Amino acid sequence: MLNTISSKRLAQALKSACLAEIRAPKPGNVSIYSAGHGMTVQQFEASANAVAAPLTVPGASVGERILCAVQATQQAVGCNTNLGIVLLAAPLLCAAQLESDTRELQQRVRSVLQQLTQQDAELAYAAIRLAKHAGLGSSARHDISERPQVTLLAAMQEARNRDSIARQYANGFADVFDVGVARAREALARFSGEEWAVLSAYLAMLARFPDSHVERKLGSELARELTSRAAVLDSAWQRCDSPQALLPQLLAFDAELKRDGINPGTTADLSVASLLALRLQDLLHESFTGSEAKPASHRSKTKPQHVGA
Repeated sequence: MLNTISSKRLAQALKSACLAEIRAPKPGNVSIYSAGHGMTVQQFEASANAVAAPLTVPGASVGERILCAVQATQQAVGCNTNLGIVLLAAPLLCAAQLESDTRELQQRVRSVLQQLTQQDAELAYAAIRLAKHAGLGSSARHDISERPQVTLLAAMQEARNRDSIARQYANGFADVFDVGVARAREALARFSGEEWAVLSAYLAMLARFPDSHVERKLGSELARELTSRAAVLDSAWQRCDSPQALLPQLLAFDAELKRDGINPGTTADLSVASLLALRLQDLLHESFTGSEAKPASHRSKTKPQHVGA
């Protein structure tokens, strides 16, 4: 049986994940609780709307999706708000649209990654340059400033030790599925709101993996220190009875990080990918069984308090 998920439903899943991310009080990132790093909630909302269509074009390659989505973002907001999200979402959405007789999303993703071409690399490199981003970092081989001579998967494998997004391409999105999706599902069962699912994935990721954006910009020592502090918060999150109970600690840490110019942006991108992957898993289950899966999107039982953007 082949997948029959419509582009419209996939676009809705992507936008929902992106919008949930800016409702989540993730320390160091832009959210409804606080702007930061020269960016606003409104820019992230506009970016989510801009990339939904180009990332869900049936039959489009991963590279085409990435470049078209970055172009759309530049037209919408004129800056890089979502390159990491785009790089992660493109293979996930391509996998959901793959003609396959398996409902297992991660298996589909692995198939998509193995089929990546040199043209995918060329288009992705062009997108990263357009976003004016540090991207995969500098490298003696397959540097982002040069025309790639390898597939996008090979380029990502080369960058896996210095970039967490590249690592997902290299390991079949293992961190996203094994840590992010698992923790997002757990949070949905506890608190129902998608913003709390994103927050749970974010804390779990940040507590386990030094943020590669912070590491490139501010050094390994600070990135490791951030991981240690996130582990304390993650442990408290696992024990709390209500998201609101942890909110003062989250917002205090958020203010400190923004004051010091620290932005764990790669971890935020991974948390969006985690919620998106969860939603795509449910949509694939629905398409194969013919019955509607329990929706991942709910209004939170504990609504976040809007304290300024």
